[in-house]
Amino acid sequence: MKFSGGGIGNSMIKLSIGDVNALYDAYMPFVLGGGLFVPTGKSYTLGDEVFLLLDLFDEPEVIPLAGRVVWVTPKDVVTNRKPGIGIQLNPEHADLVGKIETLLAGLLTSDRISNTL
Repeated sequence: MKFSGGGIGNSMIKLSIGDVNALYDAYMPFVLGGGLFVPTGKSYTLGDEVFLLLDLFDEPEVIPLAGRVVWVTPKDVVTNRKPGIGIQLNPEHADLVGKIETLLAGLLTSDRISNTL
């Protein structure tokens, strides 16, 4: 999984997910409407609006997404978790959330640790 920030302030993010395992690590099924974890050392605040360019392994083109920060793992906290943010996807991305959950069928009920839980 690769992350790069840029654009206007902190609001534009690019996330590359190369396989199902990386997707499992990034997906946040407990977030209403679906969410994605983006590793980053940049500072964000809960509620910040962000724009995500998602490069998903089985899609031919980058997918533009919008959402809000609903999770923050700060870089200065001593844990085994990667620093980053969780983005709650806007409702218009429901088709993508459905596709992600289909790709992760069987894994979503696993006890395997992800980037957030």
